[in-house]
Amino acid sequence: MIRTWRIMSKGLFALVLTTTATVAVAQDSKSNFNVGADVVSSYVWRGVVQGSNEPNIQPFASYTSGGLTFGVWGSGNFSGSLKEFDLNATYNVSSLIAVTLTDYNWTFTPGTSYFKYNSGTDHIFEATLAYAGINSFPLSASVNTAFYGADKKPSNGSQAYSTYIELGYPVTSNAKIFAGASLSESNVYATTGFGVTNIGLKVSKSIEITNTFSLPVYGITGFNPSAKSAFLVAGFTL
Repeated sequence: MIRTWRIMSKGLFALVLTTTATVAVAQDSKSNFNVGADVVSSYVWRGVVQGSNEPNIQPFASYTSGGLTFGVWGSGNFSGSLKEFDLNATYNVSSLIAVTLTDYNWTFTPGTSYFKYNSGTDHIFEATLAYAGINSFPLSASVNTAFYGADKKPSNGSQAYSTYIELGYPVTSNAKIFAGASLSESNVYATTGFGVTNIGLKVSKSIEITNTFSLPVYGITGFNPSAKSAFLVAGFTL
């Protein structure tokens, strides 16, 4: 699942919750619609590798009206073995605070309808509260809690209410550090209790191709101490 991140909120308060790069983004200046596609060297969501460690294409679209944004987001790897389709809605309470509801679906159990929302659903519903930080102390933060669906405890199958928190801080104009953790037992984050799953550094750079076109690129070096693993993600923007 990382989403930029991905949560999967693509609005004003998108934090470094996913390791994705925005590619081929297009917005009509006369409307509130936005559409684009992300391309990543591998799909890592909150420190957890999704599917096999291979490139993913991640299309998205959104519509904004006032402080409310509705979005759809998906991901698929090149081999076709991973498919994800998410819906999200974000409300900007203020210039600093936003709340998001996300409907994740990436399991696609054979023979199961996408529209199945009862106790046996493949969907996971999550609520997010995000804080953007102020100029004098630009520490961003988010709290993300799954409250319904396929988020079950591995130990007994009860609702896990998996909760992930993340902090981010810019160390320079083009570099940001981040740290995130799962607060309890969670099959989503492969933790048996509190576990730090996502620590890293994101560095961005714009490469000038012509006088009128530049290619933004970035790299993320990250670690998942809970899983005793590391990851490196590269991205670029067209």
